[in-house]
Amino acid sequence: MLEIKQHSASGATEPKARTGTVPAEGVTIAEAARRTGVSAHTLRYYERAGLVVSPVDRTSGGRRRYHELDLKWIVICTKLRATGMPIRGIHRYAELVAAGPGNEAERLALMEAHRADVLAKLAETQENLKMIDHKIEKYRGSMAAGDAGRLWAPVSPP
Repeated sequence: MLEIKQHSASGATEPKARTGTVPAEGVTIAEAARRTGVSAHTLRYYERAGLVVSPVDRTSGGRRRYHELDLKWIVICTKLRATGMPIRGIHRYAELVAAGPGNEAERLALMEAHRADVLAKLAETQENLKMIDHKIEKYRGSMAAGDAGRLWAPVSPP
């Protein structure tokens, strides 16, 4: 499926959810889970935790029906969560989006703070990766030289 950038309810240009064409009547919770890559349990949790920006539609029998905007929002939530945003942060963002226009500066501040956190975690991960790469090179070099047995390893005192 083609990923298209569009303006969302949050006011920012965001990638379109890779959810395919959603029928006008919506999709079941099982289908929503399949399309978004999260479990039905997670979808129910997001709803209970107040992470959705609008009430999830229901059939006359009370079954959830998810529409395209619901699926797009779920994808946003899962990406925020996957990048380490706490549930309370996602909840606050959902509140701001649901409140509508007028709080864009607060939304921006929330996203900028989260971006700074993600960048700090990426920098830490890059530093850790450098150490791993160093160890890999040490092992490769020692093994190629035939002296891998000389690599440091904790030993019990005699």
